[in-house]
Amino acid sequence: MRNNNNEDFDNLGAQIKELRIQMKLTQAEVAQALNVTPGYISNVENNRTAMSLRILMYYAKLMNISLDSLIGRVEPEYRKTALDNELLDLISKMDDKDKTKLVKTLKIWKA
Repeated sequence: MRNNNNEDFDNLGAQIKELRIQMKLTQAEVAQALNVTPGYISNVENNRTAMSLRILMYYAKLMNISLDSLIGRVEPEYRKTALDNELLDLISKMDDKDKTKLVKTLKIWKA
């Protein structure tokens, strides 16, 4: 991952806001869940403050996504790895019957 400056993460705040809105949560609700202030969430969403790794991990869990997926949304060079990891995580939670269906569907889709 290249990161000599913060240019790669300029849209992290926008992504965090987008996820919050998709989950139909207010800044106050997210702040309460993360044990921070609503002002902190506002600052993050407006790229005035960066979340610590610990808060990013809690945020990803709150949004029901992996940290890989969250970082993959903002780091183009990591996006493929993040997608692969997200797929593996989802597949690992499936039972054998659903995995078999998925394999059949993918074979049809890729044919």
